[in-house]
Amino acid sequence: MTPPAGAAAFLDAHGWGGATTLPVAGDASFRRYFRIVEGARRAILMDAPPPHEDPRPFIAVAEWLIERDFAAPAILACDLDQGLVLIEDFGDDRLREAIDASSDDGLALYAPAVDLLVALRDHAAGPLPLYDRAVLKREAALFVDWYCPAVGITPDIASWDAAWDAVFDHAVPDVPVTVLRDYHAENLMLVGPDKSLGLLDFQDALAGHAAYDLVSLLQDARRDVDPAVEAAMLARYAAATGVGDSFFDAYHVLGAQRNAKILGIFTRLWKRDGKTRYPTLCPRVWTYIERDLAQPVMAPVAAWFEAHVPRDQRGDPLVIAA
Repeated sequence: MTPPAGAAAFLDAHGWGGATTLPVAGDASFRRYFRIVEGARRAILMDAPPPHEDPRPFIAVAEWLIERDFAAPAILACDLDQGLVLIEDFGDDRLREAIDASSDDGLALYAPAVDLLVALRDHAAGPLPLYDRAVLKREAALFVDWYCPAVGITPDIASWDAAWDAVFDHAVPDVPVTVLRDYHAENLMLVGPDKSLGLLDFQDALAGHAAYDLVSLLQDARRDVDPAVEAAMLARYAAATGVGDSFFDAYHVLGAQRNAKILGIFTRLWKRDGKTRYPTLCPRVWTYIERDLAQPVMAPVAAWFEAHVPRDQRGDPLVIAA
C-alpha cells in the first residue's frame, strides 16, 4: 500500500517527519493503516479518506472509552479534512492468534473479553445513535438484498419483514449500553507485559442491547467458536450480571440478526467489491445462524428460512452460484 499524498506533511507537522512508514493489513472498509516507526517510537496512521470514511466517530468513541478506563488507543494527532488520524500502536499481538495457539479452545482467553463487557454494561451508554428496531431491520435486510439474489432466491420481502417484526421486541433494551459492534478476537489486542485487552474497530458503536457484543465475540464470523466455549462464556456473563432468560432470548435474536447481516455483507463484498475471500467465511456464519434459529424465541424467523432458503442454498454463495 502506498501512503496517502498528505501523509508525509501530516507526520512532519506532528513530530514524525523522519519516521518510516510501513503498511499494516487493512479491513473490509475503505480505511487503510500504516505503522509509523522512528527509533523506539511506534504509532499507527489511519487513512480514512473522505467522503468514503469519517474518522470522527472513531475519535469520539475512543475518547469516551479512555475516560472510563477502557484501553482504546490514544489519539495522537488528526487532520479531519484529509481523514488522517495518528493513534497509539497496540502492536501485533491479537487475541485471535493467542486463542488459536491455546490448549483449551481459548476458554482462559475469552474470559477477560467477557469480563470487559460486564464492566462496559456498568456505564450509561455514550452519546450515540440508538440501535433500534429500524436499524436492526435495515441491517437484517442485507441478507435478502445481497445473499438471496446471489444464490438464485427471489425472497418474499413482506413475510421476511413480518417474521423479524415478531422477534425484534426482544432485542431492544429499556436501558441501552454502548455496543462496540465489532467486538471479536481479531479486534482485541493483547497489550503490554500483562497482556491486557486493547480495543480496536469501534467507530460504528451504537447505544443498544448488551447481548450484541457477546454475539460478536462468541459467534465470530472469522474463527470457529466451539459451542461449549460459547455456553461457558454465557454462563460466566450471567453469573457476573444476574441476567436471565430474557437476556438469552435477546442474544439469540441478535445472533440471528447479526449473522443474517454478515451473510449479506460478505456477499456484497464479493459481488460489488470483488473481495472473494469473504464468501468462503459464509459456511461458518450459517452454522451460527442455524444454532440461533433453533431457539424457541426465533420460531417465526426459523419458519421463514425453512420455507424460503433450501438447505443446498446455505453456504458459500460464490460456490452455490457457480
